[in-house]
Amino acid sequence: MTDAPGRVAASLLEAPLVKDRDAGSMQRQLHDRLKRAILDGSLAPGSRLPGSRALAEALAISRNTVTAAYEHLAAEGYVQPDRQGTRVTELSSPATTATGRARGKATGAPATARRLASIQPRAAFTTPDATFRPGVPALSHFPMAAWRRALDRAIRTASPATLGYGDPLGEPRLRAAIARHLAIARGVRCEPRQVVIAEGAQEAISLCVRLLSNPGETGWIEDPGYRGAKSAMRAGDMHMVPIRVDAEGLDASAEDWRRHPPRLIYTTPSHQYPAGAVLSIARRLALIAHARRHGAWIIEDDYDSEFRHTGEPIGAMQGLVPDAPVLYLGTFSKTMFPSLRLGFLVLPEALLTSVQAPLEEMLRGGHRHEQLAMADFIESGQFGRHLGRMRRLYRDRQQALRLALTRHLKVPHEIDGGYCGLHLTVRLPPRFDDRRIAAEALRHHLAPVALSSFAVQPLPSDNGLVLGYGNTSAELFEPLVKRLSQLARAAERSDSGF
Repeated sequence: MTDAPGRVAASLLEAPLVKDRDAGSMQRQLHDRLKRAILDGSLAPGSRLPGSRALAEALAISRNTVTAAYEHLAAEGYVQPDRQGTRVTELSSPATTATGRARGKATGAPATARRLASIQPRAAFTTPDATFRPGVPALSHFPMAAWRRALDRAIRTASPATLGYGDPLGEPRLRAAIARHLAIARGVRCEPRQVVIAEGAQEAISLCVRLLSNPGETGWIEDPGYRGAKSAMRAGDMHMVPIRVDAEGLDASAEDWRRHPPRLIYTTPSHQYPAGAVLSIARRLALIAHARRHGAWIIEDDYDSEFRHTGEPIGAMQGLVPDAPVLYLGTFSKTMFPSLRLGFLVLPEALLTSVQAPLEEMLRGGHRHEQLAMADFIESGQFGRHLGRMRRLYRDRQQALRLALTRHLKVPHEIDGGYCGLHLTVRLPPRFDDRRIAAEALRHHLAPVALSSFAVQPLPSDNGLVLGYGNTSAELFEPLVKRLSQLARAAERSDSGF
C-alpha cells in the first residue's frame, strides 16, 4: 500500500481551483480533479489522500468542501475511508486497457453483431427542405393550427392517468378511428383489436419480422425496393431473396416458390417503391394463393396510396379475400408529417391469439397525447379534408415535374413512378452514373436518390434518379431540372446505354 501524502498533495495543488461560475463549484472542481487523477493512475490504488484540513488550507477552500468531495468519491467507489484516513480503491485502470490496445494486445474494431455488416447504409442525411428529397410531404401546407387544436384538446381533456403507460397496442380510440378509416378509404377488413400502433412503418416491419420469422428463414423483398425492409430482415437474421419487379409489380415465378419458399414476403402493391408499378390483380390473387399453400405471410406496405392522382384509389390487397395471410401496414409520415412517428399494423385475425401476449411484452404504450390528438383529427374530419387538399397539390406538382423533365432534362431518359404518391423515378442509360449524379446534387442542396442504391442485384436498367416532389414547390422544377441535366451530362461515361 502506497503512502506518499506529501507527493500526492503536491500533485493536487499544481493548479489552483478556479473561482468562476462557468468552471463549476469548488466541490465539483475538486471532485473532478481527484477522479481524473485516480482514473489516469496519478493517484495509485492504495494511495492515502491528504487530510481534509490540510488540503482545505492548501487550496484556500473550506474544510466542508473537501469533506463533501471525499464523501462523493466514496459513494461512487473511488475511495474508501478507514481509521488512517481516505485511501484510493483498487480499480481496473482504463489507462492500462488503452495502453494494451495501443501495443496491439487488443486489435480490430469493437465487437458488434455480425449482422450489422450486411445492413446497407442509407444515403447521407439531408435536411427536410432539400429539394427533390423523396418521401417528404409538403410540410409548409400542413394545417398546423388545426393540429395544435387537436393536441390542445387531447391534453386538456385527458386525465392525469394518460401521463403513465398506455395500452401497449395503442390508444383504443385511435385504433378504432384507423379501422373505420381503412375500411372506407382502403377496403381493409379489420376490427379495432387487430390494429397495433407502431412508431412509424419501419417499426411495424420490424415487428412483423420479430413475430413471424426465425433466424435463417427466407424473406422475399422487391428488387429494386425499400431499403428499410431489407434492413429489418437482415436485423432478424433472415435469408433475404430479392425478387425482381416489372411493370406489373413483384414478379415471383414458380421457380422462385420451388427454390426459395419464403416465410415472409414484403411488397408495396398499390405503388411499388421506388418504380411506381401497381401489382396486377392476377398477381395479387396468385401471391395470396401461393402464400397460403406455403404457410407464408405477406407484408403489405401501403405507404402512400392515399395520394392517387388518376382514377379511383387502388384497393388494399388485404381486403381482396377473407382471411388473407396479409399483414397490412401504413404510416402517418406521408399523410401528416414525418416527425409524428406514428404508424400502424393490421394483424390477421388468425394471428391475434398467438401474438397479443408477446406484443404486450415487446411494446410500451407511449405518445398517448399524440395518439389521442390523431384520433380527434380523424374523427373531426380534419384528416379527410387535409388528404383532399394534398391530393390536389401533389397531382399538380407531379404534372409540373413531368413537364419540366420533358422540356429540360437534356439526356435520354424514361419517366416511371406511376400516377400516385410523392415521387417520380427517372431511368437513365447506364453511362450516366446515378450515384455520382446524386452525390454531386447534394452539393447543390438537391437530394434525389440513386435508383441503383435500391437494388440488391442491380441491373443496367436500375440506373436513374428517384425525385421527390412532395416538399418541393412547382415553380422550382424548371431550374432544378436544368441543374440536374447539367450534372447528368457531367457524369456521363463513354460506355454505351439505351
